[in-house]
Amino acid sequence: MKENTIKKIWADGGVVVNGWLTIPSSFSAEVMAHQGFDSLVVDLQHGAVDYQAAVTLLQAICTTSVIPMARVPWNDPAVLMKILDAGAFGVVCPMVNNAEQAEALVRACKYPPRGYRSCGPVRAKYSCGADYLDHADDNTLVIPQIETAQALDNLDRILEVPGIDAVYVGPADLAMALGSHARSGQDDAVVLAAKKKVAETCMRHKRIAGIHTPSAEAAFKAVEEGYRFVTIASDERFLAAKASAEVNSIRNAMRRR
Repeated sequence: MKENTIKKIWADGGVVVNGWLTIPSSFSAEVMAHQGFDSLVVDLQHGAVDYQAAVTLLQAICTTSVIPMARVPWNDPAVLMKILDAGAFGVVCPMVNNAEQAEALVRACKYPPRGYRSCGPVRAKYSCGADYLDHADDNTLVIPQIETAQALDNLDRILEVPGIDAVYVGPADLAMALGSHARSGQDDAVVLAAKKKVAETCMRHKRIAGIHTPSAEAAFKAVEEGYRFVTIASDERFLAAKASAEVNSIRNAMRRR
């Protein structure tokens, strides 16, 4: 089976720099895959990507050595199994609030006897390797999102669930859950304390802390705080930011004439 290099980076003590795909275009996914990311997550929760489009994005990523993953819309076994069968090397799952939900997530992603994932890696056996069934459980990353006050309270127990590789902070939802604004409130004291708690708790449990950030500067700050899986913005935000910057640049230049 194709090596999951994310696991190797973490085993070597390194940091995974992750990208995020929300645009249902295989070409934009291919472009993103050639920019130096260690991994790319296809977003089926908040992006404009449905299952069929997700398959084409996974195919585009596989033109490179970048590891393809997916964020599912919910902790739903049917969706989890289907996207893994499509060739995702791991899943990020939103709104996991306790150990029971974390255990359910793991069981849907692992084959018997650890879990109850159904056998049918229709695309994965081509993109990941003919021996996929022999190695899938060890190579599939299971990453619940921590984005509520309840999840923070239960973080120790979530991290104790066998099969959980990492947790991923959803900063907008976490900020709202803690009484702050989804965007401007992410630097409020209560939110910063929660992010620090996630990083420190993961280190204590020898698990990986992940987080979504808006920029390289914010991602590096998160790394300094102990996060070892950092996402920088998304394809949609990169597109909007660069287009806006160039349009504003030429308009400002014309005003100075």
